[in-house]
Amino acid sequence: MAEPENAVFLSYASQDTEAARHLCDGLRASGIEVWFDQSELRGGDLWDRQIRQQIHDCALFVAVISVNTQARLEGYFRLEWRLAVERTRLMADAKPFLLPVVIDATSDKDAEVPDSFRAVQWTRLPGGQSSSTFVERVARLLSPESAPAPAKPRASVAGLPGAPTASTRWVPLVIAGLVAIAIGYFAIERFMAKRPATAVSSPAARVTGASGQSAILDKSIAVLPFADMSEQKDQEYFADGMAEEILNLLVKIPELKVIARTSSFQFKGKSTDLRTIGAMLGAAYVVEGSVRRSGEHFRVTAQLIDTRDGAHHWSETYDRDIGDVIKVQGEVATSLVRALQLEVATPVGLLSQPSPRSNEAYDIYLRGLHAKEQFNQRGEEEALADFRRALELDSTFVAAAESLAVTLANIAFSGYVPPRTAWEQARAASQTILGLNPKSALAHGLLGIVHVRYDWDWPGADREFTIARGLSPNRPFVLNYAAKLRMALGDWNGAADLVSAASTLDPLDPGFEFGRGLLYLRMGRTADAERAFRRMLDISPTFEEGHFYLGTTLLLDGKADAALLEMRKETRPAWQMAGLALAYHASQRTAEAAAALARFEAEHANDLAMQIAEVHAFRNEKSQAFTWLERAFAQKDVNLWSIKGDPLLKDLEGDPRYGAFLRKMNLPQ
Repeated sequence: MAEPENAVFLSYASQDTEAARHLCDGLRASGIEVWFDQSELRGGDLWDRQIRQQIHDCALFVAVISVNTQARLEGYFRLEWRLAVERTRLMADAKPFLLPVVIDATSDKDAEVPDSFRAVQWTRLPGGQSSSTFVERVARLLSPESAPAPAKPRASVAGLPGAPTASTRWVPLVIAGLVAIAIGYFAIERFMAKRPATAVSSPAARVTGASGQSAILDKSIAVLPFADMSEQKDQEYFADGMAEEILNLLVKIPELKVIARTSSFQFKGKSTDLRTIGAMLGAAYVVEGSVRRSGEHFRVTAQLIDTRDGAHHWSETYDRDIGDVIKVQGEVATSLVRALQLEVATPVGLLSQPSPRSNEAYDIYLRGLHAKEQFNQRGEEEALADFRRALELDSTFVAAAESLAVTLANIAFSGYVPPRTAWEQARAASQTILGLNPKSALAHGLLGIVHVRYDWDWPGADREFTIARGLSPNRPFVLNYAAKLRMALGDWNGAADLVSAASTLDPLDPGFEFGRGLLYLRMGRTADAERAFRRMLDISPTFEEGHFYLGTTLLLDGKADAALLEMRKETRPAWQMAGLALAYHASQRTAEAAAALARFEAEHANDLAMQIAEVHAFRNEKSQAFTWLERAFAQKDVNLWSIKGDPLLKDLEGDPRYGAFLRKMNLPQ
């Protein structure tokens, strides 16, 4: 697209791609530029960045409305709609921008759309087939002469052009009605904002039903990564650590919804508008800051900003020696709590965090946090060494002990080392934490996941998760770990509630989209699973096993060629082998499928027996599949916990051997 600012942005649900393509073709045939993601997105582009920029620059925003948008209360198109409505607030009343198009019999009255959409004229184009009248209308709206004369204003809400009416005498009544609705909605929203966030969303907000983007709670905050202003620009790890530690202190305030680090740090190095950040994260406020360090001295500047209007509510600068870093974090957190007018029973608690006995230990700990965020084997191994070194220097350093345990669990999750070694080390590390801090929710959560992934001790896992959620009910990792237990037991709705609650607190964590996808696959909802896995890869293009599971979803949906393309993109070699064995078989490329499976068995018999069983089951080779499942059981395979509902094992479920195997794992039939 040569001139995006003169173009039309086309927003639609993925099920309406064909209709959207008809609209696009009709407009382009008349020389009108259209932003249509099917043709404009290139490999490696991130959707969020493209979407924000195009909506910011486009001349018209066309929203495609249908039974599909009605059915989906969660999706990228809803983010697009929200961003478009936000942009209209900066526009003059006379400027046309929103253009809803209905492609089926969806009712205007009942449509699940932003209120602003109802204040403009809708167009009905069955199947998205463009008419000459529609094309002419778009051309007029794109023309500078299309704006109405000031003497004949149209009804509008938040700067949106109103729908033409039969008589202008109705305009005051329309305005009055819309104002009344707006006032009522605002009052309800303010009332709801005062209610504390709950750990688990209502059933209506489950991933199984799809949740819309919730209203921003007034007492909600995101801590953005601090900028490294040091002369040598070599203190990024220190700046990141400062922001993360402040975030971890704020999480302790029950009345405050704190967006997790995974999501807030997605904006690192980006000049994204704060209003957009607030909308994407569901945060009313953000904390921005910078760090300048020189030797044993550092300066931290922090400020609290309202994402809704850009107002600065608090700012402060701290000049201290490195030994005071923990104290400064507590002072910043306490000041933020006071600025938000939150009542804290013991605010001094934020100031009394024990400092590490060694400045060197703290510095090494921060380096470990930075390495861990690489989300790959090398980063995990570097982090492991850093956390162990920090604990050697200070054996009472709780934060380092917790990070060590998390890293060991991550390594166990990924199967980088044999399960017995990895999970037993994670268990021991968790017990070490409880020796230092018996009220560590993280330690109980980790023990719970050890019971799920390694022990297959479901009651034990439930006990640990109950303790962890009692200690810290709104920590995303606790909710996500607890969801794994519900999924292992086949409780899809219970797992969905927990994933949705975790995602509310960490909306840009690709792992939660991964969890959604796995749940959707077990429900047989392949279209929803595909969307979840694609969003996961939008957030994190190199997410390990991401392309494998997207490819698996496409296979189950009968799209063998598309699945093969995804399997080839898989970044983890072992899972690429498994994926190719599946995709070649589905494509009836018999020789290549056999060769891929033979290689997979030869290289990964000792660590991925579960996945080998999946391939055999998909090939309808039941005896071989059960042989490999037994081997996976003997090896304590890292993925065997999720056997219930596994779509690749579907053909085994009617076999008596399948029920017997579940009984061996103490799983319900």
